[in-house]
Amino acid sequence: MPAITGSRYLVRAGWDDVPHLDEKTKAELLEATPPHLREARSKGIPSLGAGAIYPVALSDVEVKPFAIPEYWPRAYALDVGWNRTAALWGAWDPSDWSLYLYAEHYRGQEVPAIHAEAIKARGNWIRGVIDPASRGRQQADGEQLLATYKGLGLSLKPADNSVESGLYDTWQLLTTGRLKIFSVLQNLKTEYAMYRRDEHGKIVKKHDHLMDCMRYLVKSGRDVASVQKPKATFGPSAFGGDSTAGY
Repeated sequence: MPAITGSRYLVRAGWDDVPHLDEKTKAELLEATPPHLREARSKGIPSLGAGAIYPVALSDVEVKPFAIPEYWPRAYALDVGWNRTAALWGAWDPSDWSLYLYAEHYRGQEVPAIHAEAIKARGNWIRGVIDPASRGRQQADGEQLLATYKGLGLSLKPADNSVESGLYDTWQLLTTGRLKIFSVLQNLKTEYAMYRRDEHGKIVKKHDHLMDCMRYLVKSGRDVASVQKPKATFGPSAFGGDSTAGY
């Protein structure tokens, strides 16, 4: 669609605006186009270009929420800070070890106890990985955050924070279709669209808390992922009488 800004005039055109391209040809072109270029080439939608760290269209990554099977291992990643504390939950499909990001926590300027309760509410049995810098990071009360969160009942281990290898591993999953994001994760999607490098090739360290969590899950999540143990059930045969006795 055309847009006018001062003396500049922009016309956006996609394949649907080209009369000589039939549906078969467009399908073949789309199949031959790398995922991160599909929206730009087929719809004329500008992207962050070379600056985007994950130049894969969200439309290729998003999936509608579904009930995660109980046998899929789950874990979460935690990135802590006063201005923003974020957590991201993932589940792995054991058939091909695709990672599905299905829930998020995104809140700032709260004490650790508030964040811990919100995380436990998602499943107190789920283990997590945390930004390893939290081992020495201090908040206003002077407590080390890793010890604080573990003391609040979270099962946590420091994540592998190898940045460039983590970005590469995440990119590999994205481009092979083995990392998916539930469409309801609005904060994650916002960060995903903004995640980029500056003109010097350095990562822009703004609005990237969930992006860090995603990288922690890719690098370390499977090491701590688990399935929920079924609750014990007791029938009449177990006690030789009423199954409700003592419970």
